[in-house]
Amino acid sequence: MKKSKENKVSLSSRIFFYMMVFVVVESIMIAGVTLYQFNKQNSEYHKDRLERKEKNLLVDIQYEVKKSLALTLESLSDSTVMEMADVHNMEFELYNLDGVLIKSSTAIKGIPGKTELDKNILNFFSENSSNRYMQEEKNNSYFKPSYNLVLSLENKPLGIIYIPYFADDTVSKEERSSFLIRLGFVHGNMILVAFVIAFFISSFVTKSLDAIGKTIKQTRLTDKNIKIENHNTPKEVVALVESYNTMIDKLKSSAVKLAKSERETAWREMAKQVAHEIKNPLTPMRLSIQTFERSYSKGQEFSKEKIKEFSDSLIQQIDTMSSIATAFSDFAEMPTPKKEKLNVIQIVDVALDIFNRDFIEFKCEDKEIEASFDRTQLIRITTNLLKNAFQAIPENKIPEIKVSISQNAKQVLILISDNGYGISKSDTEKIFEPNFTTKSSGMGLGLSMIKSILEAYNGSISFKSKKNKGTTFEVKFPKI
Repeated sequence: MKKSKENKVSLSSRIFFYMMVFVVVESIMIAGVTLYQFNKQNSEYHKDRLERKEKNLLVDIQYEVKKSLALTLESLSDSTVMEMADVHNMEFELYNLDGVLIKSSTAIKGIPGKTELDKNILNFFSENSSNRYMQEEKNNSYFKPSYNLVLSLENKPLGIIYIPYFADDTVSKEERSSFLIRLGFVHGNMILVAFVIAFFISSFVTKSLDAIGKTIKQTRLTDKNIKIENHNTPKEVVALVESYNTMIDKLKSSAVKLAKSERETAWREMAKQVAHEIKNPLTPMRLSIQTFERSYSKGQEFSKEKIKEFSDSLIQQIDTMSSIATAFSDFAEMPTPKKEKLNVIQIVDVALDIFNRDFIEFKCEDKEIEASFDRTQLIRITTNLLKNAFQAIPENKIPEIKVSISQNAKQVLILISDNGYGISKSDTEKIFEPNFTTKSSGMGLGLSMIKSILEAYNGSISFKSKKNKGTTFEVKFPKI
């Protein structure tokens, strides 16, 4: 089954991105609509202007034809044609109904033009009832030629007028460019404002979710968890917050039950271990007493040496049970930390006197290292680690125990190493558990007790081990 790819884009980044895309797209659409509207208005303006000028020019021609009394276009003088062209600011050409050129304002100025109209134009006027024909120029949008049927005041066809209209868009382009510049400036500022607003909106929207996510990450089963406040929380997030707070209440209840269950389980296991350890010496004690009883009932006499041997065996087994009870009592009680100012080097040196110093190499460059610690507990830690070190060395190997004490700016460091069997990888995770031991005797409480003592003084214990080469335990706790 393929794992789904982790989406690393945050919700706030998405909101910010989409808002900015919306603003940019909106600006582009407004610019496009503006250009379209400008072009449409410009086209309609030139269309209306051409129709208006055509209408005025045709009316003027009708009255000039009536003045000539001839009632024909040929009767119009060149000066009249030029005057009308100047007055209306338009060039034009007059053709008879057969399409032959009669008068031309451009020809009068010496600019030759067409002398005959295309048959398509003549056919249009003959076949359609429309008095106006527009010729579209595909290659030039600024040139709009038009043809109109010239009528007399009595609506009698007199000829055809051709008007070559050139649409001057210079002013319109300048206005459009100026408007687009202003529009771009406004929208540029709008984008900057939208950038800031989008940033704050995305932060505000996701603020509650970030707080929830941060709180959930800190949620632990065994810790005291804090509920999330509902103040200024969006409506959509309130349900999530309430669900989390409800979960915290249930988690607290479950943690109490779990802790109780773990304590009960731990003590049950410890009781089993203690019972097992106590049974071990009880069996030889029972056998010894039964043997003595049978011998005595048969009238056998016992020498002082035999009685002493019997009593020594019982005392040895009793001492074993006593040590088991003491170890269990020490672990169960774990007295409250008692802090006193002491010289760590001196206390460790006292603990070393209990053992055979021939096999112990003690090293310390400082003469005095002061710490706030319980004297008895420090001796207990040192002796337990040294005892473990001696027990970890095989009988066919000369013991080599090294003890060193050093300090840094904040902590005291005690290293105790041996050349024993080492700790296997399978045992490294269980080495500090209360009832774990690799020895044939003992309850496995020593290292667990040391760890508990050090934790009470804000200290720690760790180790490094190599199989058949030895183990080094490192003890750390604060200086004064």
